Amino acid sequence: MFIAPVDATFGEEEWRPFVESHSFGHLVAPGGAERDLPVVVPTQFVLEGDTVWLHLVRANPMFAALAENPRVLLSVAGDWAFIASSWKVIGTEDPALGIPTTYYGAVQLAGTATVHDERTAPGSVAAILRRQLTSLQPGVEVADPAESHAARLLGILGLSIAVEQVSAKFKYGGNVDGPHRRAVVERLEERGAAGDDAVAAHVLRRLEG
Repeated sequence: MFIAPVDATFGEEEWRPFVESHSFGHLVAPGGAERDLPVVVPTQFVLEGDTVWLHLVRANPMFAALAENPRVLLSVAGDWAFIASSWKVIGTEDPALGIPTTYYGAVQLAGTATVHDERTAPGSVAAILRRQLTSLQPGVEVADPAESHAARLLGILGLSIAVEQVSAKFKYGGNVDGPHRRAVVERLEERGAAGDDAVAAHVLRRLEG
């Protein structure tokens, strides 16, 4: 994706919390050169350190693509809002001359995937499920996957992705000055649609950061 300098991430202290709080994305595998299109799979995941953990049903076409090429990209986007053209003017500026846009955050994690199979490595997929459950529903008591769902574990495969490259974009009005960004925040707060509060918080965080 294209990242203008004003939208570049402040660093890991910005993009990592974003990814951890948006633990659902699209996993993209290009597969081999003979493929017409990449395989794209929407999926829940957990990021721990420099590793992404997830699982998919064994029949998922992702695994055929990975057998051809283990390189993948996990795309995560969220906290978006449409910014109307009239919102981007202040004072005596003509609202008709405003330029509409969309504010959003996006992070792409590229790396190499490893497939984990309970048939050949007993306990490997169960361990991934435990990681996900601990992260996604902490404090909730659940039956151990290996003990209670052994047969079902054979129907899924685990994936770990060693993250090697991170691209992060936070498009929250960095191309305009403070007064214009604060005017957008006021209008977001007035509208109060889904996601507006999160976007307003990002605008102010990056303005004041």
